[in-house]
Amino acid sequence: MLYGSIGLVLFCFWLVLSGNYTIITVPAGILSVLGIVALSRRMGVADEEGHPIHLLPRAVTYWPWLILEIAKSAWDVTKIILHPKLPITPTLIRLRASQRTAVGITAYANSITLTPGTITARVSGNEFLVHALTRSGAEELADGKMDRRVKKFEVGK
Repeated sequence: MLYGSIGLVLFCFWLVLSGNYTIITVPAGILSVLGIVALSRRMGVADEEGHPIHLLPRAVTYWPWLILEIAKSAWDVTKIILHPKLPITPTLIRLRASQRTAVGITAYANSITLTPGTITARVSGNEFLVHALTRSGAEELADGKMDRRVKKFEVGK
Protein backbone atom coordinates (compact mmCIF):
# COMPACT_ATOMS: atom_id res chain seq x y z
CA MET A 1 0.00 0.00 0.00
CA LEU A 2 2.74 2.47 1.01
CA TYR A 3 4.84 1.94 -2.11
CA GLY A 4 1.79 1.88 -4.35
CA SER A 5 0.62 5.26 -3.04
CA ILE A 6 4.15 6.68 -3.35
CA GLY A 7 4.25 5.48 -6.95
CA LEU A 8 0.84 6.98 -7.69
CA VAL A 9 1.78 10.34 -6.16
CA LEU A 10 5.10 10.41 -8.03
CA PHE A 11 3.45 9.50 -11.33
CA CYS A 12 0.74 12.15 -10.93
CA PHE A 13 3.42 14.70 -10.05
CA TRP A 14 5.40 13.65 -13.13
CA LEU A 15 2.29 13.96 -15.32
CA VAL A 16 1.60 17.47 -14.06
CA LEU A 17 5.18 18.65 -14.54
CA SER A 18 5.80 16.86 -17.83
CA GLY A 19 2.92 18.12 -19.92
CA ASN A 20 4.18 15.78 -22.63
CA TYR A 21 1.92 12.75 -23.09
CA THR A 22 3.23 10.75 -26.04
CA ILE A 23 3.55 7.02 -26.62
CA ILE A 24 7.22 7.25 -25.64
CA THR A 25 7.16 9.64 -22.67
CA VAL A 26 4.31 8.13 -20.63
CA PRO A 27 5.86 4.62 -20.49
CA ALA A 28 9.23 6.27 -19.75
CA GLY A 29 7.58 8.11 -16.86
CA ILE A 30 6.06 4.88 -15.57
CA LEU A 31 9.44 3.13 -15.74
CA SER A 32 11.11 6.06 -13.97
CA VAL A 33 8.55 5.98 -11.17
CA LEU A 34 8.87 2.20 -10.82
CA GLY A 35 12.64 2.56 -10.62
CA ILE A 36 12.44 5.27 -7.96
CA VAL A 37 9.95 3.25 -5.90
CA ALA A 38 12.14 0.14 -6.17
CA LEU A 39 15.23 2.13 -5.11
CA SER A 40 13.44 3.73 -2.17
CA ARG A 41 12.18 0.32 -1.06
CA ARG A 42 15.66 -1.22 -1.35
CA MET A 43 17.23 1.70 0.55
CA GLY A 44 14.51 1.62 3.21
CA VAL A 45 13.89 5.37 3.00
CA ALA A 46 10.12 5.27 2.55
CA ASP A 47 7.96 5.04 5.66
CA GLU A 48 4.61 6.12 7.07
CA GLU A 49 6.14 9.23 8.62
CA GLY A 50 7.64 10.51 5.37
CA HIS A 51 4.54 9.66 3.34
CA PRO A 52 1.55 9.82 5.72
CA ILE A 53 -1.07 8.75 3.19
CA HIS A 54 -3.10 7.21 6.03
CA LEU A 55 -3.97 10.76 7.17
CA LEU A 56 -5.61 11.71 3.86
CA PRO A 57 -9.21 10.91 4.87
CA ARG A 58 -8.89 13.03 8.05
CA ALA A 59 -7.10 15.78 6.13
CA VAL A 60 -10.29 16.38 4.16
CA THR A 61 -11.86 17.89 7.31
CA TYR A 62 -8.68 19.24 8.96
CA TRP A 63 -7.36 21.36 6.08
CA PRO A 64 -10.58 23.37 5.58
CA TRP A 65 -10.70 24.02 9.34
CA LEU A 66 -7.06 25.16 9.31
CA ILE A 67 -7.65 27.43 6.30
CA LEU A 68 -10.59 29.02 8.14
CA GLU A 69 -8.41 29.55 11.25
CA ILE A 70 -5.70 31.12 9.10
CA ALA A 71 -8.25 33.46 7.51
CA LYS A 72 -9.71 34.48 10.90
CA SER A 73 -6.25 35.13 12.34
CA ALA A 74 -5.20 37.06 9.24
CA TRP A 75 -8.26 39.29 9.70
CA ASP A 76 -7.39 39.86 13.37
CA VAL A 77 -3.76 40.72 12.55
CA THR A 78 -4.92 43.05 9.77
CA LYS A 79 -7.17 44.91 12.21
CA ILE A 80 -4.27 45.25 14.65
CA ILE A 81 -1.91 46.56 11.98
CA LEU A 82 -4.44 49.11 10.73
CA HIS A 83 -5.35 50.30 14.22
CA PRO A 84 -3.74 53.72 14.90
CA LYS A 85 -2.45 52.66 18.35
CA LEU A 86 -1.15 49.27 17.19
CA PRO A 87 -2.58 47.36 20.16
CA ILE A 88 -0.12 44.49 20.43
CA THR A 89 0.79 42.59 23.59
CA PRO A 90 3.60 40.23 22.57
CA THR A 91 3.45 37.08 24.67
CA LEU A 92 5.56 33.95 25.00
CA ILE A 93 3.80 30.82 26.20
CA ARG A 94 4.73 27.19 26.67
CA LEU A 95 2.35 24.59 25.34
CA ARG A 96 2.40 20.86 25.83
CA ALA A 97 1.25 18.93 22.78
CA SER A 98 -0.99 15.90 23.28
CA GLN A 99 0.23 14.37 20.02
CA ARG A 100 2.47 11.32 20.28
CA THR A 101 3.86 10.85 16.78
CA ALA A 102 6.40 12.98 14.94
CA VAL A 103 3.79 13.66 12.25
CA GLY A 104 1.26 14.87 14.85
CA ILE A 105 3.75 17.10 16.69
CA THR A 106 4.96 18.56 13.39
CA ALA A 107 1.39 19.17 12.20
CA TYR A 108 0.58 20.99 15.46
CA ALA A 109 3.73 23.13 15.43
CA ASN A 110 3.22 24.01 11.76
CA SER A 111 -0.47 24.77 12.29
CA ILE A 112 0.49 27.27 14.98
CA THR A 113 3.10 28.87 12.74
CA LEU A 114 0.78 29.01 9.72
CA THR A 115 -1.77 30.94 11.74
CA PRO A 116 -0.93 34.66 11.47
CA GLY A 117 0.08 36.28 14.74
CA THR A 118 1.65 33.14 16.22
CA ILE A 119 4.88 31.30 15.64
CA THR A 120 6.33 28.16 17.16
CA ALA A 121 9.77 29.35 18.25
CA ARG A 122 11.05 26.09 19.74
CA VAL A 123 10.01 22.46 19.91
CA SER A 124 11.49 20.26 22.61
CA GLY A 125 9.89 16.83 22.65
CA ASN A 126 6.20 17.58 22.98
CA GLU A 127 6.69 21.04 24.54
CA PHE A 128 6.47 24.17 22.40
CA LEU A 129 7.59 27.72 23.02
CA VAL A 130 5.16 29.91 21.11
CA HIS A 131 5.30 33.65 20.44
CA ALA A 132 1.94 35.34 20.00
CA LEU A 133 1.36 38.88 18.78
CA THR A 134 -1.38 39.41 21.38
CA ARG A 135 -2.20 38.00 24.78
CA SER A 136 -5.65 37.00 23.53
CA GLY A 137 -4.02 35.00 20.72
CA ALA A 138 -1.85 33.22 23.29
CA GLU A 139 -4.88 32.51 25.48
CA GLU A 140 -6.76 31.11 22.49
CA LEU A 141 -3.88 28.69 21.86
CA ALA A 142 -3.67 27.82 25.54
CA ASP A 143 -7.35 26.82 25.60
CA GLY A 144 -6.36 23.74 23.58
CA LYS A 145 -8.83 23.88 20.69
CA MET A 146 -6.10 23.59 18.04
CA ASP A 147 -4.36 20.86 20.02
CA ARG A 148 -7.58 18.84 20.10
CA ARG A 149 -8.17 19.33 16.36
CA VAL A 150 -4.65 18.19 15.51
CA LYS A 151 -5.02 15.23 17.88
CA LYS A 152 -8.23 14.27 16.06
CA PHE A 153 -6.37 14.65 12.76
CA GLU A 154 -3.54 12.47 14.07
CA VAL A 155 -5.49 9.61 15.64
CA GLY A 156 -8.98 10.02 14.21
CA LYS A 157 -10.91 10.33 17.48
